[in-house]
Amino acid sequence: MVIEQGEIYWIDLGDPTGSSPGYRHPHVVIQNNIFNQSRINTVVVCVITSNLKRAEAPGNVLLNEGEGNLPKQSVVNVSQIFTVD
Repeated sequence: MVIEQGEIYWIDLGDPTGSSPGYRHPHVVIQNNIFNQSRINTVVVCVITSNLKRAEAPGNVLLNEGEGNLPKQSVVNVSQIFTVD
């Protein structure tokens, strides 16, 4: 499976802890394709939320319904970056 920067995947992070999101949410791949095509087995992603209030935060990106096949308007939350296997 080739993972590319900008693709959206649904990832289950389990139960939320502290300020970290949990459960199953969409995430966008932010890791560079050079690393995605290397032997590295992890991928760096940003969480996507349907909490539209997050769109006002600096750097966050508002996505319209249907973008990335998302079922509703959503926000890429750049303050929630994760490395996943």
